[in-house]
Amino acid sequence: MSQEEEKKEPKWYVVHTYSGYENKVKKDLENTVKNRELEDYFFDIVVPMEEQIEIKDGKRKTNIKKVFPGYVLIKMIVTEESWYIVRNTRGVTGFVGSGTDPIPLTDEEIRNMGFDEVPINIDYDINDNVQILNGPLEGFVGIVQEINKEKNKVRVLVSMFGRETPVELEFSQVQKL
Repeated sequence: MSQEEEKKEPKWYVVHTYSGYENKVKKDLENTVKNRELEDYFFDIVVPMEEQIEIKDGKRKTNIKKVFPGYVLIKMIVTEESWYIVRNTRGVTGFVGSGTDPIPLTDEEIRNMGFDEVPINIDYDINDNVQILNGPLEGFVGIVQEINKEKNKVRVLVSMFGRETPVELEFSQVQKL
């Protein structure tokens, strides 16, 4: 294995499968990874599911449903071997991407799916002065009061119409002065 391959960071990739084969692909891949001792290249294999509440005849029923039928998400380091193993797993039709190279999901796509937390690094702290970059208060300056990393929100105290008003914003909406 080349040094270049060793330095690669694991990324999330989307694999297309035959409909109904998602869980089988996940199980088969997990077995192959274990049998071939490739745990250093495969970090997570996910069939995204969500709970759906259905009310039928006045009765509440909870179903678990696939979020992306026909797709499996894999956090892996792509090497010739790992790529070959995924491609040749029964039920897999290929990686989602253009041509032969699998294209990893962007941090924003991963965040939007909500199945893997991607930390957002912020360079401001409580009591720092920040400027609002967009939205109705664009250009306003305020003081950071609270930082909520779980929700990626920041509460900023902004002086409007002669009084201090707390405003909740996304991390990306403010920048340190």
